[in-house]
Amino acid sequence: MVELYRWLPPEAAKLLLVLFLSFLIGLEREEHKVESGSYSFGGVRTYPLIGLIGYSIALLSGPQLLPVTIGFLVVGGFLLLSYWHKLSCAEAAGVTTEMSALATYLVGALVYYEHLWIATALSVASLLLLELKTVLEKFATRTAPQEILTFAKFLLLTAVILPALPNQQFGRFHINPFKTWLVVVAVSTISYGSYVLQRVTKQRGGVVLAALLGGAYSSTVTTVVMSRRAAREQRPHLFAGGILMASGVMYLRLAGLVALFNRQLAATLAPACLALAAVAIAIGFFWSRRPDAIASDVKREFEPSNPLELLAAFFFAFLFLAMLIATQLAVTYLGRAGVNTLAAIMGVTDVDPFIMGMTQAAGTLTPVKAAAVAVLIAAASNNLVKGVYSFSLADRKTGFQSLPLLTALALGGLVPLLWL
Repeated sequence: MVELYRWLPPEAAKLLLVLFLSFLIGLEREEHKVESGSYSFGGVRTYPLIGLIGYSIALLSGPQLLPVTIGFLVVGGFLLLSYWHKLSCAEAAGVTTEMSALATYLVGALVYYEHLWIATALSVASLLLLELKTVLEKFATRTAPQEILTFAKFLLLTAVILPALPNQQFGRFHINPFKTWLVVVAVSTISYGSYVLQRVTKQRGGVVLAALLGGAYSSTVTTVVMSRRAAREQRPHLFAGGILMASGVMYLRLAGLVALFNRQLAATLAPACLALAAVAIAIGFFWSRRPDAIASDVKREFEPSNPLELLAAFFFAFLFLAMLIATQLAVTYLGRAGVNTLAAIMGVTDVDPFIMGMTQAAGTLTPVKAAAVAVLIAAASNNLVKGVYSFSLADRKTGFQSLPLLTALALGGLVPLLWL
């Protein structure tokens, strides 16, 4: 093959690639034309010719793009005539075939300019879009409008706002707008990923799956939701075990977020977080399998709301900045005891802003081990509060089981403090 390639003229390989890629698109359109039984533009001969035209015009024009553009418009004119004829034959007609022909013209031009990867990717993408018509149309009909809006908000947070922010420090407290919003994006991405998985698996699986996915979304929200449902299901072992599993997943979520922003702190916390997560998930799973007085099946209910509300994102950014400033002030004026006290207080509300603030402070404002201690204290405090939530919202049996389990997890989360 190598000898054959050396024997061929320099442009022969490009011509063969154009013919191959355009033939594949034409073959797919030929099959579509046979299946539909109605008029459709082009097939296995027309599409390779269009690709060759694009390549030839690019060859003759060299670095000048005007002739290539004129050729694109001329081919588009012929395709417009084809589409007009298609409309005269049927009341409704799609334009997919004509658009694929224009893409084929561009493939030929791209190959000449040696953008071989882009030409191949364009051809493959065109084939997938053409071949997966039924799948994509079903997906579009099943996707709720609010989910499209949710994804648009995700793109706004990640691809629009983030790149526009300055990546430099301002003021006495060294506030970096880019890093601040990057923290918001990281937390939102993990919550949104869990939210999407819960939407995809809606009405599938049981309480155990809901606990695992909910723990990645928000263990506190999951605890509240499952406690309220436990009050009417009379399955204390099942829901108490699920609540413990959600708190176990919280440690995995915590470790992942910390690893994104501070590898030293993540390496210090990793053994403790992984061990606590494994123990909590294992005990929670076996606890949920213990028999209850009522053995009826409990179907999963989809509960989480959209995690990408813009006001919530800005509020989280505000909380993060507040925790960053509070941490710096605590380190300066109160020392390590002040940081640990702040961690215990923040565990009562939302631990994410405090923990993300510690990722910025660890190794600069405070030693890494001191930051790891504060993170574990905040998580332990949060587990204890979730136990109180469950005790207050669930039925008596579930509450009397969840509170000791989460209290034990909170105490277990403080054990690593002995060697940190």
